Amino acid sequence: MMYTWIIVLGVIVLGIVLYASKNGNKILKRESPEEILDSRYANGEITKEEYEERKQVINSKK
Repeated sequence: MMYTWIIVLGVIVLGIVLYASKNGNKILKRESPEEILDSRYANGEITKEEYEERKQVINSKK
């Protein structure tokens, strides 16, 4: 009975490790404000004028 729980726990831990390694960039890495801004501009969510204005604001805070 005890071995069953050890195996179940091992499978759960293995699943978490595999999931984390597959999605490691999303889980462990936070996007910087510049990366988010670049992505939004590339996806067409903001105009060039908005992009340049927000880029200046971000760079002025450094």
